[in-house]
Amino acid sequence: MNDRFVVFTGGPGSGKSTLIDLLAGDGYARSEEAGRGVIRDQVAIGGRALPWADRELFAELMLSWELRSYGMAEAAAGTVLFDRGLPDVVGYLRLEGLPVPDHVAEAARRFRYHRRVFVAPPWPEIYERDVERRQSPEVAERTHASMVETYEEYGYELVTLPRVPVGERARFVRDHLV
Repeated sequence: MNDRFVVFTGGPGSGKSTLIDLLAGDGYARSEEAGRGVIRDQVAIGGRALPWADRELFAELMLSWELRSYGMAEAAAGTVLFDRGLPDVVGYLRLEGLPVPDHVAEAARRFRYHRRVFVAPPWPEIYERDVERRQSPEVAERTHASMVETYEEYGYELVTLPRVPVGERARFVRDHLV
């Protein structure tokens, strides 16, 4: 368990990245969301590791991204905020009805984060699709449920973020980080 590594998870479009961006302005180190990064890179090079082309390969690249982010965080000082974590890869595969390879499950077991994980609940009022976020609001809700189930299975304590303006959300997180 690494108490310095704090994960934010949930469905897409629920305000996680916006919150982490704000908290990073306070000086926290942070990771970039693997799924968005992989999609952006794959689109740029005409790659096929995309959730709408090759979901298994997409998951493998997300796994590699998360492992690299974890390694980079080990070299950072202080608290590091993760825009999703290794269990999210497991949750994604389950959501898609795909088998979870042993090495993916092992990575989620071995590389641990703070016991408390922040979960952003579905928030239809702020949900927007974009180039990288093609999921429907219904899929976003199913993603949230899959992440909750997966993180609980891996023994994390889930803290649901309130649906309040980002400044209030940041205050809520700061209060829970002490």
